[in-house]
Amino acid sequence: MNCSGVGSPIVVVENGLGDFSFDWTLVQSRVAKFTRICTYDRAGYAWSDPGPKPRSFAQINLELRDALKKLGEKPPYVLVGHSYGGPVVRSFAMNYPRDVAGMVQADAAFEGMRVGIGGGKTLRLGEDAKGKSIPQPREAMQTSDKPAIPAHAQPQGPNELDPMYKALPEPIQKLQLWAQVLPQTEDAETSQREWSGEYFAKWMKTSQAGTLGYIPLVVLTRAEGGYGNDQDVPAAQLEKERKEGQAMLVKLSSNSKQIIVKSGHNMEVEAPDAVAGAIQLVVEAVKKRGKLQ
Repeated sequence: MNCSGVGSPIVVVENGLGDFSFDWTLVQSRVAKFTRICTYDRAGYAWSDPGPKPRSFAQINLELRDALKKLGEKPPYVLVGHSYGGPVVRSFAMNYPRDVAGMVQADAAFEGMRVGIGGGKTLRLGEDAKGKSIPQPREAMQTSDKPAIPAHAQPQGPNELDPMYKALPEPIQKLQLWAQVLPQTEDAETSQREWSGEYFAKWMKTSQAGTLGYIPLVVLTRAEGGYGNDQDVPAAQLEKERKEGQAMLVKLSSNSKQIIVKSGHNMEVEAPDAVAGAIQLVVEAVKKRGKLQ
């Protein structure tokens, strides 16, 4: 966990799948000018050890809460969830409501969101649920929790960075290349994908409007989905569903607003000013205990 800046409420960032704490360097340096911000790597990512399985939202929430407590970073927090991290912080707020003062959803995933699964096929998040009961989270590791990685496995991954990461400082670009090929990350993400479906299916059954109460909430949505007609669903339908899903996120709190951002999905890298600005809006609303401006 990497915390910088001074002030409260403390901002805590939850990454997307395949993303890391250092992806937020540009946002973190901006936010640290007006309050304290903590970024971290989930269990199995970058420097973090593997954690207990299954990698459910509840398990991730418990580990983050424990880490913040051990470091003396006091709640209530402003949680920022990007992509997969969006539903993770929603779960955190439901599990520990007194620990959450505000939230930013940054191009966040949502229940029913259609994602590509290869071969031109798509799947709505939640449709892959097996109806399994989600176990209680735990702090102790068991032998069965260790990553299933063959002893002879060699890191596999890109030799060149995606062009968008060129916006990051050169040392951070090198960290990207290092972290992307760590074999334990895929093991953690496989479990995360499997168990997130159970939450999405549950949320799809009942309207989630108002589940975050009146906490200040900013939903950052990219202007264009950028879909092509190479999937089993037309690009126009994918775009319509994306916009409807993002609008649904706005209704999670009765004190919310949506901001459209001209960037790709990884807006923390491509539009750090917009992301930091949204975080500042929420921080100011929390301080004033009032409505978002």
